[in-house]
Amino acid sequence: MKKNLWYGFLFLATVFYAQEADTTTLNFKEYLGYVKKYHPVAKQAQLNIDIGQANLMKARGGFDPKMEVDYNRKKFKGSEYYDLLNATFKIPTWYGIEFKGGFEQNDGEFLNPQNFVPEDGLFNAGISVSVAQGLLINNRMATLRKAKFFREQTKADRDLLVNQILYDASLAYFDWLRAYKEKEIYDNFLDNAKIRFEGIKKSAYVGDRAAIDTVEAKIAYQNRALNLEQAKVKLMKSALELSNFLWLEDNVPVELQSNVIPDINVEEDIDNTLEIQGNPLDSFTIENHPKLRSLNYKIEGLEVDRKLKANKLLPKIDLEYNFLTETPDVGNSFNTAEYKGGISFRFPLFLRKERGDLKLAKYKVQDAQFERETTQLQIRNKVMAIYVELESFINQNELIFNIVNDYNTLLAAEERKFSFGESSLFLINSREKSLIDAKLKEIEVQNKFFTTKAKLFNSLALNPVNL
Repeated sequence: MKKNLWYGFLFLATVFYAQEADTTTLNFKEYLGYVKKYHPVAKQAQLNIDIGQANLMKARGGFDPKMEVDYNRKKFKGSEYYDLLNATFKIPTWYGIEFKGGFEQNDGEFLNPQNFVPEDGLFNAGISVSVAQGLLINNRMATLRKAKFFREQTKADRDLLVNQILYDASLAYFDWLRAYKEKEIYDNFLDNAKIRFEGIKKSAYVGDRAAIDTVEAKIAYQNRALNLEQAKVKLMKSALELSNFLWLEDNVPVELQSNVIPDINVEEDIDNTLEIQGNPLDSFTIENHPKLRSLNYKIEGLEVDRKLKANKLLPKIDLEYNFLTETPDVGNSFNTAEYKGGISFRFPLFLRKERGDLKLAKYKVQDAQFERETTQLQIRNKVMAIYVELESFINQNELIFNIVNDYNTLLAAEERKFSFGESSLFLINSREKSLIDAKLKEIEVQNKFFTTKAKLFNSLALNPVNL
């Protein structure tokens, strides 16, 4: 616990606090870097890859050599009925072939005749083969193949999870930036309203203005103060939302401090941070999309399962042949005339279970293929729509910028006329309100522009390597 508190203090001291300034800026790239490195969901995404690797190791265990020892003994009323020892060493291979070596030593007064072996035991070495079902594909092979596909699928899923948490974190940052800019607007216009109110109050005191003008100026000032308080609450809530994505090592959550502000020039860093810079529509390659790669690996795994089910329709024919010898240290002691062998045959007459399993496996493959086709079309159309939306927002930002400038000009002109006594406080407040609305609209359009860039990042399912 003390270690966690120390990390938290160190992080706050180096990232969020500035000793020589009132505020410190948390830039977008630095923020997403902490999210990707320390957020539990990002760590969970990496954990999925470890799970895939563990499953692969487990599947490879099906091909591990095996040592088997069977020992049985029965002794009753002074008689040793039997003493049986059978040790076997097996080496499974990729196809339905298994190499074996063993040693057998049996003794006893009531020993089954088939268990009679030389006094020093009997050695055997041989092979067992599945010549129909299980030769080209079996449970061991299918499990290993599916584990390999699952491992690759977890890598694609990792990219999707990391992308989603970075996307959510980006939206939280943009909302925080929007709330901060809105608060700054109301803060600035509150100062203007206060200066105007004080000036009009002094003018009314000396008789240059009507006393009722002070009431109107006071109402405008109070409205600006009310708007500022509401903006502060909104900023605080957005800061708390942002804090949900801030973590330190050892899963220590961090709360954003009040003196930390967003980067108001974040537009210059978004494309580079999200790595969507230089990604025009004509360079978009949908085949490399992590979601489709994940579905492709899923289909590959289902195809392996389908082939295994199809193989179950074949009869199960197992052949086994073992050389026998008393002296395994002598190379020519293995004689084909001395052997132990066998054959087994199993085949269901109606194959209803096997045929049903195969149909279900085929339907699962078809279902996954339909999902892939649908997902591919949705991704392509979504990305195309986002590119069109981005082009529109470039024009919208330019238009709203000009609108704000024009409202600034109108307000400045109205204030000049008011200083000459040719205008009224009502017109100034009206012009100022229109300017505030235009500035808020500008922030809204800019926020939608940033959000659309984040949507493009999410649609492409990118996992930035430079964070």
